[in-house]
Amino acid sequence: MINVMRVPKISRVVLSAGAVDKDLEKAKKLLELISEKKAQITKSGARTRIPAFGVRPKMELGTCVTLRNEDAVNVLGKLLGAIDNQLKVSQIDKNNFSFGIPEYINIPGMKYSREIGIKGFNVTVVFERSGVRVKKRKIKPGTVPKKQHVSPEEIIDYMKKTFKTEVVE
Repeated sequence: MINVMRVPKISRVVLSAGAVDKDLEKAKKLLELISEKKAQITKSGARTRIPAFGVRPKMELGTCVTLRNEDAVNVLGKLLGAIDNQLKVSQIDKNNFSFGIPEYINIPGMKYSREIGIKGFNVTVVFERSGVRVKKRKIKPGTVPKKQHVSPEEIIDYMKKTFKTEVVE
């Protein structure tokens, strides 16, 4: 008998791309094209100018889209096709895994767009178990034990069963 409170599930899929100026608009269009949702512009968290990195306070540095529920699962299925449905062990961590797509035209069914050009982006998939709300709620938040975290082995198991993903060294 399976304990439903121990079953891991996909909490969210975050698509992100870093860019500045004209490339930022292209990256935003790309993420909106892939996710069919509105992309958000992310700003620098720096409090002072850092000339070595070319960063200043409140500078727009990238864009991201967060997908949840059915949208997250559907888009993740498409995006895994771009990396031949393979993940490396080094890409998997506790509670999440991430991978990059160097060129969006690698995604099955995506056509080249002149206004976007050739761009890549990052994909982060976050897992959680039921009961994590206890930690996140605003009123009387509690602590969550370590056994509540989703281990890399459980993520590998989930991906093999759900998406038939192959995990390589």
